[in-house]
Amino acid sequence: MEQSLTEDRWGLLQLVREEATQRGLPLYVVGGSVRDLVLGRRLSDFDLTVEGDATTLAGSLASKHGGEVTIHSKFGTAKWFLPGHLTPNTGTPDPSTPDTLDLISARSETYKSPAVLPTVKRDSIVDDLRRRDFTINALAVRLDGSHFGELRDDLNGMEDLQKGIVRILHPRSFIDDPTRMYRAVRYEGRYEFKIAEDTLARIPEARPFVEKLSAQRIRHELDLILDEPNAVSMLRRLAGLDLLAPIHPALANFGQSNLAALKSDDPSLQNRNPRWVLWLMHLTEHEIKSLNKRLHFRADLLKILRSASLLNANLTALLGLKPSQVVELLEEYSIKALEVVSSAVQDEKVKDILTKYLSEWWYLRPKTTGDDLKKRGIPPGPKYTEILRRLRAAWLDGEVKTEAEEKALLNSIS
Repeated sequence: MEQSLTEDRWGLLQLVREEATQRGLPLYVVGGSVRDLVLGRRLSDFDLTVEGDATTLAGSLASKHGGEVTIHSKFGTAKWFLPGHLTPNTGTPDPSTPDTLDLISARSETYKSPAVLPTVKRDSIVDDLRRRDFTINALAVRLDGSHFGELRDDLNGMEDLQKGIVRILHPRSFIDDPTRMYRAVRYEGRYEFKIAEDTLARIPEARPFVEKLSAQRIRHELDLILDEPNAVSMLRRLAGLDLLAPIHPALANFGQSNLAALKSDDPSLQNRNPRWVLWLMHLTEHEIKSLNKRLHFRADLLKILRSASLLNANLTALLGLKPSQVVELLEEYSIKALEVVSSAVQDEKVKDILTKYLSEWWYLRPKTTGDDLKKRGIPPGPKYTEILRRLRAAWLDGEVKTEAEEKALLNSIS
């Protein structure tokens, strides 16, 4: 385990382990942390579960080492905001190394109805593992005292991990929490695993409950998928399992999207927001609006999506226009939308226009400034905009090619 953690995180883990040992609290690293540890992946963080009161342990750590603690008594969890001497001193912030540590009381969960958040109560580590989504995430390694390194594998997760199988823990798992279907596909794609046949067989009965998921929960799962290197293959897999249409009908035909056809290795297209745009840019403005009611996009992303949708619907209008007319038209659109749409355009003439706009035309400005116009005795106002736009258009269309020619044109119009 030491080799899988940074020196800072290993030292932090030792502090927590020592305190848990002194207080007689069984302490475990659980879930995805153990999964990735077994797979030999580097851990930037870990999930710690206490069989007992995690809030007491967190409070004791803060009293002894500093920092602040936020307690969520309803769930028996605590967040320890680490003091400066326990956070990495790298000189620059590293988002992969959190400056907090979550401590969670082992608990069980019950679902009153499908797709709603569960009711939780403090319980044993065995029950805590049984509430997990998949067998490969139902593993725990004990950390305290002489028990250090003991593996808890009550649900045969190690065997599935070694065989590369994603398997739910009980028949109602997907019904209780339909987001697990999307996580199953994400793990399958990330680790090149296979979803167990008996798990796949449970999807049809759970599919109708997807519509009961809140916007935040389902969008979060899609965000996580779009963050993955293999996002396109994961979404194609979801489409094959008919798990996109239940979110919203507009997502039904993934194969028709520009994201499905993406072959570019441009790093700018390997991030979440550009992938959202590539996925949805072929939709109409009405469909984007409807989809937003279901998923509640962030305001900045929604703006780009709307802009990309409108632009994609009007691309042919660029053909035959003078550069100044192209600029006047394209300035109405988000520059981020333009960048993504430009990467996906198939028509070479349109693509060339967009490329020139983004690389040349958008930056071009006349030499004359507002101060120059003021010196000429022209009163500030709309006239400034009119003159500067006219001069810019002259440069764009090749009407002027030198500063002297611009000055001559300015003399004739001012």
